[in-house]
Amino acid sequence: MDRRSVIKNAGIAGVLAAGAAPAVHAQETIRWRLASSFPKALDTIYGAADVFAKKVGEMSGGKFVITVHPGGELMPPIAGMVDNIQKGTTEIVHTAPYYFFGVNDAFALGCAIPFGLNSRQMTAWMYQGNGLKLMREFYAKYNIVNFPMGNTGAQMGGWYRKEIKTVADIKGLKIRIGGFAGRVMTRMGAVPQNIPGGEIYQALEKGTIDAAEWVGPYDDQKLGFNKVAPFYHFPGWWEGGPQLDAYVNKTAYDKLSAENKAIIESAAAFAHTDMQAKYDARNPDALKQLVAAKTRVLPFPKAVMDASFKEAQALYSEISAANPDWKKIYDDWSVFRRDQNLWFRFTEARFDSFMQAQKL
Repeated sequence: MDRRSVIKNAGIAGVLAAGAAPAVHAQETIRWRLASSFPKALDTIYGAADVFAKKVGEMSGGKFVITVHPGGELMPPIAGMVDNIQKGTTEIVHTAPYYFFGVNDAFALGCAIPFGLNSRQMTAWMYQGNGLKLMREFYAKYNIVNFPMGNTGAQMGGWYRKEIKTVADIKGLKIRIGGFAGRVMTRMGAVPQNIPGGEIYQALEKGTIDAAEWVGPYDDQKLGFNKVAPFYHFPGWWEGGPQLDAYVNKTAYDKLSAENKAIIESAAAFAHTDMQAKYDARNPDALKQLVAAKTRVLPFPKAVMDASFKEAQALYSEISAANPDWKKIYDDWSVFRRDQNLWFRFTEARFDSFMQAQKL
C-alpha cells in the first residue's frame, strides 16, 4: 500500500500506525510587553494589568506571553505614552485615558470627565451604547485599539492640608489632580498639577502642593496621604466612574489571529470586572482604618459642588464649539448620561439612599 492510500483509507489512526504522520509545526510563542501608568505597589489599579496578562497566558495555553512593567520602567508613566504606543515601542499600555487630554480633549471621554457617568453607566455606554465604537474611531487616528480594562468606581475628592469650606478656598490651591478635572479647577482659580501616583506623597509632604487626589481609601492609605494631609473630602465629582483602558498598538493587533484577538478582548473584560470588585471589597475597611487614625472625612460644601458643575458645563460647551472629535463623542455620551440618570433615579439612587440610611 502506498503512502497516499494509507492516508486516504485508514484515517488518522492508520496514518499514525503506518508511521506516515504529517509534520506538525508548533505554534510560535507570542511575546508582548505592557507598560503601566501605575506603581507596582498598587495591587488594584496596577494589578489589573497582571490579572489581564495572567488570563491571556491561561487562555492561550502559555502561547501568548505578556510581561507587565510598572510606570517609569519602559517609558514615563504619563508623558509620551500615546506617542510610544502609536509607534509600537510596546504592544500595550494600561492607563487612564484622561491623562492625555493635552493631546486631544476627546481622550478624556474614554475615562471620565467631571459630573459624568458612574462606573455601571460607563460600562453600559461602552458595551451596549456607542462608546466603544466612537472611541475606536477616534483612537484609530493614533494607531490604537482600545479595550476597557478596569474602573475604580466613584472616587474620593482628595486630601487637603486645610479644610475646603467655601468656593474661595479653591482659589490659589495647588492640587495634584489627574486629567480633565484640572481644566475645571483652573476656571475656579486652582493651580492643578499632573503628577504620577508614585510621586504624589513627596510633593504633598514637602508642601510643593496643597492637596492631592488619587483614587479612594484603599489606594490612598497605601500611599500614606493621611500622614501629610488630615482632611479627606468627598465626592470626587470629576470621577464618578473612571475607566482604565488597555491601549493596543493597532499594527501589532492586526497581526494577531482571530483567536488571539478574542483572547485579548476576553482577558481585558475579565480584568475590567475584577478591578472594580477589588475596590468595592477593599475600600470599606480602609476607610474605617483611616477614620480610626483621625482622618477627617468631609463632604464638599454644596456651593463648591454647584460652582464646579457650572464651570464644567460651560467648559464642555466651549470645547464642543472648537473640537469636532470631542463634539461627535460628547453629543452621544451626554444623551446616554441623561437617559441613565433618568433610569437610575427610579432604581439605584432611591434604593441606595434608603439602604444607606438604615442601621444594619
